[in-house]
Amino acid sequence: MAAAGSSPSIVEYFGGEDGYRCGYCKNESGNLSHGMWAHSMTVQDYQDLIDRGWRRCQALRFQSSKSHKKVLKKMLKFISKGDVSKVASEEEPMDSHIEDVVTCDFAYKSESHVSQSELTPLSVDHPERVENEDKDTGETKEVNEQKVESGSPQICADKDTPVPGEPSHSAKTVHAPPKPGKGADLSKPPCRKAKDIRKERKLQKLLQNQMCTLEGSQLQGGDQVFLLQNSKSKTNQPKTIEDFVFVSLPDDARHKLEVRLVPVSFEDPQFKSSFNQSATLFAKYQMAIHKDTPSDCGENEFTRFLCDSPLEAENAPNGPECGYGSFHQQYWLDGKIIAVGVIDILPYCVSSVYLYYDPDYSFLSLGVYSALREIAFTRQLHEKAPDLCFYYMGFYIHSCPKMRYKGQYRPSDLLCPETYVWTPIEQCLPLLEDAKYCRLNQDVKAVDEGRIKELGRVRVLHKRTVMPYSVYKKRRKGPSDEASVQQYASLVGQTCSERMLLFRS
Repeated sequence: MAAAGSSPSIVEYFGGEDGYRCGYCKNESGNLSHGMWAHSMTVQDYQDLIDRGWRRCQALRFQSSKSHKKVLKKMLKFISKGDVSKVASEEEPMDSHIEDVVTCDFAYKSESHVSQSELTPLSVDHPERVENEDKDTGETKEVNEQKVESGSPQICADKDTPVPGEPSHSAKTVHAPPKPGKGADLSKPPCRKAKDIRKERKLQKLLQNQMCTLEGSQLQGGDQVFLLQNSKSKTNQPKTIEDFVFVSLPDDARHKLEVRLVPVSFEDPQFKSSFNQSATLFAKYQMAIHKDTPSDCGENEFTRFLCDSPLEAENAPNGPECGYGSFHQQYWLDGKIIAVGVIDILPYCVSSVYLYYDPDYSFLSLGVYSALREIAFTRQLHEKAPDLCFYYMGFYIHSCPKMRYKGQYRPSDLLCPETYVWTPIEQCLPLLEDAKYCRLNQDVKAVDEGRIKELGRVRVLHKRTVMPYSVYKKRRKGPSDEASVQQYASLVGQTCSERMLLFRS
């Protein structure tokens, strides 16, 4: 879907390194990773790469939980009435920030930060699974002896609907009912309040009595059913995210919240004019929340981390009006920025990268709120771009509390780390309770359909010349690099390995 005349992606692959400290389990050697540096990256290549190892939410079928609605209501009360009550959610941590919910798209190998100018690191523990690093600490989210719980949890489309970019057989997943305490049974209708059911029954009885007294009434059974169905109160329908975030506010509302989408480009007037305010907020957040020093979060670090992206902006006839690429979603409250969500808009999804916010407004649970707003935004984009229907949230790690609550964004599927087939999370949870790493696809005959089959067809960039690996291999001087190229190709798959250019010095 790359735009006509667009340049190919150019990447460098790096092998493993010694273990280093994990920011989650605090193990001093708990992180092991492989990685790639992207000199440039097309949106389609990046879409295909994250579809080989990420988690996503099916935004069109998203079911907000009770705790999600609490956060949305809390924001509404604050905007309309100035209410600053700090009621925490009962179901998930309200201090969870979006960077705990999602993972950075482009990892930077640094002890302090992860730059958006690099590609996802790849796991040394399981080389067929893409892993990424914590954007705050520069440390991978996988812990020692954990070996990525779910490969990469994903939330996928209706079980009978093929998903763009995924193996056709993966659409045939069966949503098994969960075990007690493991979440809602998605095969059943959502729960309804008892008072709503009583109101509906009362209305039905009233209508039936009215129909019985109608003079000469000869309504057929089908007509009665039609009348009853169309007489049901609309208030019985569960509220959507849009009902909360796009509701009309009173004229005397205490605050005004505006969300602006700004392309990450110094050539864009809005991005350029708000850069200083945005960078200052980033530094305030990093120092307060992550205890960075001023030198760790200056403008240069901010630019490298969240503004320099190798992702090439593209437009397509059936794409969103804003186009594809990297963006900042700025949350303006009463004329000042209080939060910024960094996102990538790709052919099939919105991929959430990072969130930073003003710590003075932490009582608004901006991490969860921004995730819900980004899901609503994905649904808006879908209206213009029908293929764009997923929201990517990064890894789900079952043994890590900061990661586990992401499974409450439903419906949710996890990607099998061996066959790359989407599997309903309800089927995965019992497996993850028994083993930190496991094959999620229970079809023993299934294999990775996108696996590397012909290593010689991998595209290589050597001395400014593009050539297949089979030609480069004959020209290469020195020790063989076939093992490294084989590992790279197995991770990115045959399709991307033939489309992207692997730089070789």
